Amino acid sequence: FFTPECVVKTLVEVLQPFNGRVYDPCCGSGGMFVQSAKFVENHGGNINRISIFGQDSNPTTWKMAQMNLAIRGIEADLGKYNADTFFNDCHPQLKADYIMANPPFNLKGWYNDNLKNDSRWADYATPPASNANYAWILHILSHLKPLNGVAGFLLANGALGDRDTLEIRKKLIQNDKVEAIIILPRELFITTDISVTLWILNQNKKGGPYHGRQLRNREHEILFMD
Repeated sequence: FFTPECVVKTLVEVLQPFNGRVYDPCCGSGGMFVQSAKFVENHGGNINRISIFGQDSNPTTWKMAQMNLAIRGIEADLGKYNADTFFNDCHPQLKADYIMANPPFNLKGWYNDNLKNDSRWADYATPPASNANYAWILHILSHLKPLNGVAGFLLANGALGDRDTLEIRKKLIQNDKVEAIIILPRELFITTDISVTLWILNQNKKGGPYHGRQLRNREHEILFMD
Protein backbone atom coordinates (compact mmCIF):
# COMPACT_ATOMS: atom_id res chain seq x y z
CA PHE A 1 0.00 0.00 0.00
CA PHE A 2 1.27 3.46 -0.89
CA THR A 3 1.30 5.48 2.33
CA PRO A 4 -0.66 8.76 1.91
CA GLU A 5 1.43 11.88 2.41
CA CYS A 6 -0.89 13.19 5.15
CA VAL A 7 -0.31 10.01 7.20
CA VAL A 8 3.45 10.17 6.76
CA LYS A 9 3.45 13.85 7.79
CA THR A 10 1.43 13.01 10.89
CA LEU A 11 3.86 10.27 11.84
CA VAL A 12 6.93 12.44 11.26
CA GLU A 13 5.51 15.37 13.23
CA VAL A 14 4.65 13.10 16.17
CA LEU A 15 8.14 11.56 16.32
CA GLN A 16 10.11 14.71 15.35
CA PRO A 17 13.24 12.98 13.99
CA PHE A 18 15.60 15.96 14.30
CA ASN A 19 18.77 13.95 14.86
CA GLY A 20 20.02 10.41 15.24
CA ARG A 21 19.31 7.17 13.41
CA VAL A 22 16.07 6.80 11.44
CA TYR A 23 15.04 3.30 10.32
CA ASP A 24 12.28 1.80 8.19
CA PRO A 25 12.31 -2.03 7.87
CA CYS A 26 9.94 -1.99 4.87
CA CYS A 27 10.82 1.33 3.31
CA GLY A 28 9.07 1.00 -0.07
CA SER A 29 10.09 3.93 -2.26
CA GLY A 30 11.50 5.89 0.70
CA GLY A 31 8.61 8.26 1.40
CA MET A 32 9.11 8.20 5.17
CA PHE A 33 12.72 9.28 4.72
CA VAL A 34 11.86 12.10 2.32
CA GLN A 35 9.24 13.49 4.71
CA SER A 36 11.70 13.23 7.61
CA ALA A 37 14.26 15.24 5.68
CA LYS A 38 11.63 17.87 4.80
CA PHE A 39 10.57 18.09 8.44
CA VAL A 40 14.14 18.66 9.62
CA GLU A 41 14.74 21.35 6.98
CA ASN A 42 11.38 23.09 7.66
CA HIS A 43 12.24 23.37 11.34
CA GLY A 44 15.70 24.78 10.78
CA GLY A 45 17.53 21.55 11.54
CA ASN A 46 20.55 20.04 9.86
CA ILE A 47 19.81 17.10 7.56
CA ASN A 48 23.35 15.83 8.16
CA ARG A 49 22.44 15.11 11.77
CA ILE A 50 20.18 12.20 10.83
CA SER A 51 21.38 8.84 9.53
CA ILE A 52 18.96 6.81 7.44
CA PHE A 53 18.68 3.02 7.36
CA GLY A 54 16.15 0.82 5.61
CA GLN A 55 15.44 -2.16 3.41
CA ASP A 56 12.73 -3.60 1.19
CA SER A 57 12.10 -7.04 -0.28
CA ASN A 58 10.81 -5.88 -3.67
CA PRO A 59 13.71 -5.31 -6.11
CA THR A 60 11.90 -2.65 -8.16
CA THR A 61 10.74 -0.72 -5.12
CA TRP A 62 14.18 -0.97 -3.53
CA LYS A 63 15.74 0.58 -6.65
CA MET A 64 13.10 3.32 -6.64
CA ALA A 65 13.97 4.15 -3.02
CA GLN A 66 17.67 4.41 -3.88
CA MET A 67 16.85 6.76 -6.75
CA ASN A 68 14.26 8.74 -4.76
CA LEU A 69 16.79 9.52 -2.05
CA ALA A 70 19.73 10.09 -4.40
CA ILE A 71 17.97 12.77 -6.48
CA ARG A 72 17.20 14.63 -3.23
CA GLY A 73 20.76 14.38 -1.97
CA ILE A 74 19.80 12.18 0.98
CA GLU A 75 22.41 9.61 1.99
CA ALA A 76 21.01 6.28 3.17
CA ASP A 77 22.00 2.69 3.85
CA LEU A 78 19.28 0.50 2.33
CA GLY A 79 21.38 -2.64 2.33
CA LYS A 80 23.46 -3.99 -0.53
CA TYR A 81 20.41 -5.50 -2.25
CA ASN A 82 16.70 -6.02 -1.75
CA ALA A 83 16.01 -8.55 1.02
CA ASP A 84 13.24 -9.99 3.19
CA THR A 85 13.43 -8.27 6.59
CA PHE A 86 12.49 -11.38 8.57
CA PHE A 87 14.90 -13.81 6.89
CA ASN A 88 17.72 -11.46 5.94
CA ASP A 89 17.90 -8.44 8.22
CA CYS A 90 20.31 -6.02 6.50
CA HIS A 91 21.00 -4.14 9.76
CA PRO A 92 21.09 -6.80 12.49
CA GLN A 93 23.10 -4.67 14.94
CA LEU A 94 21.21 -1.42 14.38
CA LYS A 95 19.62 0.37 17.34
CA ALA A 96 17.64 3.33 16.03
CA ASP A 97 16.48 6.55 17.66
CA TYR A 98 13.37 6.64 15.45
CA ILE A 99 11.59 3.92 13.50
CA MET A 100 8.79 4.75 11.06
CA ALA A 101 7.06 2.11 8.97
CA ASN A 102 3.98 1.07 7.05
CA PRO A 103 4.33 -2.72 6.93
CA PRO A 104 2.12 -4.77 4.56
CA PHE A 105 -1.24 -5.21 6.30
CA ASN A 106 -1.97 -8.74 7.59
CA LEU A 107 0.92 -10.29 5.64
CA LYS A 108 0.54 -14.04 5.07
CA GLY A 109 3.23 -16.57 4.27
CA TRP A 110 5.95 -14.70 6.14
CA TYR A 111 6.99 -17.55 8.45
CA ASN A 112 8.86 -20.82 8.42
CA ASP A 113 10.43 -22.90 11.21
CA ASN A 114 13.81 -21.17 10.85
CA LEU A 115 12.22 -18.21 12.64
CA LYS A 116 10.82 -20.25 15.55
CA ASN A 117 13.54 -19.32 18.08
CA ASP A 118 14.50 -15.98 16.56
CA SER A 119 16.03 -13.56 19.07
CA ARG A 120 13.63 -10.79 18.06
CA TRP A 121 10.74 -12.46 19.89
CA ALA A 122 12.71 -14.30 22.56
CA ASP A 123 11.27 -12.15 25.39
CA TYR A 124 7.70 -12.39 24.13
CA ALA A 125 6.39 -15.31 22.05
CA THR A 126 6.69 -16.46 18.46
CA PRO A 127 4.19 -14.47 16.37
CA PRO A 128 1.52 -16.56 14.61
CA ALA A 129 2.39 -17.88 11.16
CA SER A 130 -1.00 -16.75 9.87
CA ASN A 131 -0.25 -13.03 10.14
CA ALA A 132 2.94 -10.95 10.35
CA ASN A 133 1.52 -7.95 12.24
CA TYR A 134 3.14 -8.84 15.55
CA ALA A 135 6.31 -10.04 13.87
CA TRP A 136 6.66 -6.48 12.56
CA ILE A 137 5.99 -5.05 16.03
CA LEU A 138 8.63 -7.22 17.69
CA HIS A 139 11.13 -6.65 14.88
CA ILE A 140 10.69 -2.89 15.26
CA LEU A 141 11.00 -3.10 19.05
CA SER A 142 14.21 -5.11 18.75
CA HIS A 143 15.78 -2.31 16.68
CA LEU A 144 14.88 0.58 19.01
CA LYS A 145 17.51 2.09 21.27
CA PRO A 146 16.82 0.49 24.65
CA LEU A 147 16.78 3.71 26.68
CA ASN A 148 15.05 6.28 24.47
CA GLY A 149 14.05 4.88 21.07
CA VAL A 150 10.63 5.85 19.68
CA ALA A 151 8.69 4.11 16.89
CA GLY A 152 5.57 4.91 14.90
CA PHE A 153 3.99 2.50 12.44
CA LEU A 154 0.70 1.64 10.77
CA LEU A 155 -1.23 -1.60 11.24
CA ALA A 156 -4.67 -2.85 10.30
CA ASN A 157 -7.20 -2.36 13.11
CA GLY A 158 -7.48 -6.13 13.59
CA ALA A 159 -4.06 -6.10 15.28
CA LEU A 160 -5.70 -4.52 18.34
CA GLY A 161 -7.74 -7.62 19.12
CA ASP A 162 -6.30 -10.71 17.42
CA ARG A 163 -6.83 -13.62 19.81
CA ASP A 164 -3.71 -15.53 18.79
CA THR A 165 -1.49 -12.55 19.74
CA LEU A 166 -3.05 -11.90 23.15
CA GLU A 167 0.00 -12.97 25.16
CA ILE A 168 2.37 -10.79 23.11
CA ARG A 169 0.01 -7.84 23.48
CA LYS A 170 -0.20 -8.40 27.25
CA LYS A 171 3.59 -8.46 27.52
CA LEU A 172 3.96 -5.25 25.50
CA ILE A 173 1.63 -3.55 28.00
CA GLN A 174 3.31 -5.09 31.05
CA ASN A 175 6.70 -3.96 29.73
CA ASP A 176 5.22 -0.47 29.19
CA LYS A 177 6.26 -0.17 25.56
CA VAL A 178 3.04 1.27 24.10
CA GLU A 179 2.79 5.07 24.20
CA ALA A 180 -0.29 5.64 22.04
CA ILE A 181 -2.81 3.99 19.73
CA ILE A 182 -4.36 6.37 17.17
CA ILE A 183 -7.27 5.25 14.98
CA LEU A 184 -7.11 7.02 11.62
CA PRO A 185 -10.14 7.74 9.38
CA ARG A 186 -11.34 5.39 6.65
CA GLU A 187 -10.58 5.87 2.95
CA LEU A 188 -7.14 7.42 3.43
CA PHE A 189 -5.55 4.80 1.19
CA ILE A 190 -6.09 4.60 -2.56
CA THR A 191 -6.08 0.80 -2.61
CA THR A 192 -8.32 0.04 0.40
CA ASP A 193 -11.09 1.82 2.31
CA ILE A 194 -10.31 0.28 5.72
CA SER A 195 -9.49 2.36 8.76
CA VAL A 196 -5.95 1.80 10.06
CA THR A 197 -4.18 2.27 13.37
CA LEU A 198 -1.08 4.31 14.13
CA TRP A 199 0.93 2.70 16.94
CA ILE A 200 3.54 4.63 18.93
CA LEU A 201 6.09 2.62 20.92
CA ASN A 202 8.41 4.36 23.36
CA GLN A 203 11.34 2.96 25.32
CA ASN A 204 11.23 5.92 27.73
CA LYS A 205 7.87 7.04 29.12
CA LYS A 206 9.41 8.53 32.27
CA GLY A 207 9.33 12.07 30.90
CA GLY A 208 12.08 14.66 30.61
CA PRO A 209 13.34 16.92 27.81
CA TYR A 210 12.30 16.08 24.23
CA HIS A 211 13.18 18.53 21.42
CA GLY A 212 12.78 21.62 23.58
CA ARG A 213 9.74 20.42 25.53
CA GLN A 214 9.53 18.93 29.01
CA LEU A 215 7.44 15.78 28.88
CA ARG A 216 5.62 14.54 31.99
CA ASN A 217 5.96 11.01 33.34
CA ARG A 218 3.62 8.72 31.36
CA GLU A 219 4.63 5.35 32.80
CA HIS A 220 1.88 2.72 32.66
CA GLU A 221 -0.38 5.04 30.66
CA ILE A 222 -1.51 4.50 27.05
CA LEU A 223 -3.10 7.32 25.08
CA PHE A 224 -5.99 6.18 22.86
CA MET A 225 -7.19 8.55 20.14
CA ASP A 226 -10.05 7.95 17.69
